Amino acid sequence: MISTKKILKKKSNTPIVCLTAYSQNIAKIADKYCDIILVGDSLGMVLYGMRTTRDVKIDTMIVHAKAVKNFTKKSLVVFDMPYKTYENKFLAYKNAKRVMKLTKCDAIKLEGGVKIVNIIKHLVKKGIPVMGHIGLLPQTTNNFKVKGINLNQRKQILKDALAISKAGAFAIVIECVVENLAKEITKNVSIPTIGIGASKYCDGQILVTEDMLGLSNSLPKFVKQYGNLNKVIEKYVKKYAKDVKMKRFPSHKNIYK
Repeated sequence: MISTKKILKKKSNTPIVCLTAYSQNIAKIADKYCDIILVGDSLGMVLYGMRTTRDVKIDTMIVHAKAVKNFTKKSLVVFDMPYKTYENKFLAYKNAKRVMKLTKCDAIKLEGGVKIVNIIKHLVKKGIPVMGHIGLLPQTTNNFKVKGINLNQRKQILKDALAISKAGAFAIVIECVVENLAKEITKNVSIPTIGIGASKYCDGQILVTEDMLGLSNSLPKFVKQYGNLNKVIEKYVKKYAKDVKMKRFPSHKNIYK
């Protein structure tokens, strides 16, 4: 079983492999190859067709996290805390404690930088491992563009990274930032950086599994699509529909006598 301590030891050593999972089927496959599995709030858009992650409820996340954790043997499972479930340290601890108890997940993830440092410190002090998330923050932005282009952004994002690292987080997700900033952050923080659209210079990489498998309709530039399951699934659904209409299914092999 991979622990947060093992993840920390991979810093500047072995690249960290991460993917999202929301179901037992994906969890069982990802567990064979990933160091970290994130039960991401991206499930709102990927599975439920929501416009943003802000509509995702904590109880929905808990149901999916239970399924993932129950079928994971090796990987570190991280629970993505939904929008407005950690607005202050007391609310954050109340919700995180419930999440950890019900799902048995190994850690939680919070979006934000300097503004949530006290929350991270409080949770870590209470024994709850925290993964940070900086750069593009889907829960709180309407501007889905690359970050770190101008000097003010660069300074703030680097400041956020350093603050999260010092607060006791065991890793930081860096989303959609320019390459040289991701490289600078990775060099200057003492904990592993996990990139999503943040270059090969991070200590690890994460993608939304449905994006890399070709199950999503639109893809950001930073996604490498390793397959197109939409077309594969449609091919077999079409074949099934034809078999039913032509009365080729069910055949004698598929019935009981």
